[in-house]
Amino acid sequence: MIYVKDANNNYNWDEVSPGGNITEGGTSLQINTGDWRIYIPKFFESECIQCMLCFPVCADSAIPVNKDGKREDFDFKHCKGCGVCYKVCPKIDKAITWEQEDK
Repeated sequence: MIYVKDANNNYNWDEVSPGGNITEGGTSLQINTGDWRIYIPKFFESECIQCMLCFPVCADSAIPVNKDGKREDFDFKHCKGCGVCYKVCPKIDKAITWEQEDK
């Protein structure tokens, strides 16, 4: 079995574990998946009421929370731009805005 941290393009197809199998935990932190998105959330800390409704709905743990229990700006290395955080924000279009990403 090949672990994510050891993955590269030098393996044959029969050496790689079958797709859809979870062979180890925490691998999403090792891979930049944020470049898939088309839309991007913007965080405005001055408007945020720290309700923390966005943090638990983020499927990619792209909303960091600091040691004081306050949310911080998005981790764009992992944010896929799904928009769930935007939808649950009670200060929609103020604390979190949503726009098309320029690439």
